[in-house]
Amino acid sequence: MSGVEVITFGCRLNTYESEVMRAEAEKAGLNNAILVNTCAVTGEAVRQARQAIRRARRDNPHARIIVTGCAAQTEKQTFAEMAEVDAVLGNEEKLKSASYRALPDFGVSAEEKLRVNDIMSVRATAPQMIRHIDGHVRAFIQVQNGCDHRCTFCIIPYGRGNSRSVPMGAVVDQARNLVESGYREIVLTGVDATSYGADLPGTPTLGLLAKTLLKQIPEIRRLRLSSIDSIEADQHLMDLIADEPRFMPHLHLSLQHGDDMILKRMKRRHSRADAIGFIEDVRRLRPETSFGADMIVGFPTETEEMFANAVGLAEEAGIAHLHVFPYSPRPGTPAARMPQLDRSLIKERAARLREAGQRLHQAHLDKMVGTRQWLLVENGGLAHTENFTLVAAPGLRPRDLVQVAITGHNGKHLDMQLLAADAA
Repeated sequence: MSGVEVITFGCRLNTYESEVMRAEAEKAGLNNAILVNTCAVTGEAVRQARQAIRRARRDNPHARIIVTGCAAQTEKQTFAEMAEVDAVLGNEEKLKSASYRALPDFGVSAEEKLRVNDIMSVRATAPQMIRHIDGHVRAFIQVQNGCDHRCTFCIIPYGRGNSRSVPMGAVVDQARNLVESGYREIVLTGVDATSYGADLPGTPTLGLLAKTLLKQIPEIRRLRLSSIDSIEADQHLMDLIADEPRFMPHLHLSLQHGDDMILKRMKRRHSRADAIGFIEDVRRLRPETSFGADMIVGFPTETEEMFANAVGLAEEAGIAHLHVFPYSPRPGTPAARMPQLDRSLIKERAARLREAGQRLHQAHLDKMVGTRQWLLVENGGLAHTENFTLVAAPGLRPRDLVQVAITGHNGKHLDMQLLAADAA
């Protein structure tokens, strides 16, 4: 192979950072290299990264393989000891061209492979300017990194460090840069995006940042947020939901569970009632809003009744896009030291919650049939509605905005008939 290939796992923030990594590596003159940007959120994510590294080495025996990302930050020795790996970079180092210029030669020891600093010592997140995100028709912008909260199941703060925000002016500049490159939809992303601004002068909020972007860059046609913590939603965000048609009616919530005792043991800051109340408030302001949510199944001490409360929350809230994570203990977290459930029970409960999620998704698709929707056309003959429902859009050009009539669905995506196009 030649050039730089990037293999990305995990969140939208990783997707954004992978483009920065590619640009910085190429700036440093790196060639014949594979960068693996890992995720640490579950043990399965780490296993998949290791598997991908071994496959990459088999397919590219002479390439240089550099591993980075959250799993490399939290389990650096694990990756350094892999014979297939030539270097391990931390989450801070991966974004700097100097890191790629200073890579060790082939055949060095595990310790010499390591370029991973103390992420907790990082106090700022430097703005990164990119004009293209490979393979995506919507553009992601990093507005925040790290997390100040310490949920008992989560290893991510130890991979990302404490919360730090990108100054508002830099976010505006990056958004303008991407819009000028032809992107019509912007997604604001971060590790704990709704904590945005707490460390900046004047303590601006995520909602105020979104308002500012839409005011200063009228060319933004659609603005989304990545996963948010509803307990941190501010009044500016609620104003956008109510009054701004360019703010898309879909929110992905970090719910994690639906039982108050489990939420307390997770060290979450919201209750079941808080979650339901927020969803009701949003739907009152904008009824067409759809919701996604992350839910963990099989957290230590979870009883059948507690699990039923999680299923009940998803059903009561009408979560259309449910992401189910079977709990896996992450070494170094408090939850890993709690009494664990049997893995077969966790797997069985995860299957039941996914079945509930599938029923909720079917109900959501049924409600969409007969409506008119604006779509952003993506690669591969697919598109998403404003409330982030997948639509089959064969024959249409990526990045176009089109209005369609929803004629049916196949259980996975909606079918449509084209009404009008806005290809400007």
